[in-house]
Amino acid sequence: MKKILSILLIALLSLQIFAKEQQGASIQPDNLFPVVELQTSVGKVTVELDRLRAPITSNNFLFHVARGSYSGTIFHRVIKDFVVQGGGYNERFEERSPQETIFNESGNGLKNVMFSIAMARESEPHSAMRQFYFNMDDNEGLDPGKAWGYAVFGLVTEGEEVLELISGVATHTNPTFNWEDVPVKPIFLIKATLLKDQ
Repeated sequence: MKKILSILLIALLSLQIFAKEQQGASIQPDNLFPVVELQTSVGKVTVELDRLRAPITSNNFLFHVARGSYSGTIFHRVIKDFVVQGGGYNERFEERSPQETIFNESGNGLKNVMFSIAMARESEPHSAMRQFYFNMDDNEGLDPGKAWGYAVFGLVTEGEEVLELISGVATHTNPTFNWEDVPVKPIFLIKATLLKDQ
């Protein structure tokens, strides 16, 4: 009986992972390297996703892009020479509707190098949902080792100077939520657009 239950549990987990992988999979399904343009309040950033090595993470990001759920969010965590993070909150720091968590693909061979894009998460390895960050340095400490790392799923192809600008803005501790590294003047992600497949 225990063996049957174990097999059923493994099958259920496999189905859940498969279902999560399919979220966003129908968006430009034949394009392994989709390109997304992020229009921020200080300029545009273009990223090329790597569906070949990070299919679950890329499809999850595309799902949110297609739904327009990144529009009007802020970059709420900015640390110079480390990360620029956003995708989860509006300017009133109200959390956008959380979605299902996704499998952590940090072992895919992609590294947290400068100007790569990766998924933010909690301490639990498989807790990423919608928030992402840009690496503003070569952050080897975020790569997997003996412990899970943070899943990189693409690279910036245009707009590095925009991220440098964001990285250098004045930050403070938000008095309402006691969050550190919050830009004093909000930096908005106005819209995320999937560009046409070439």
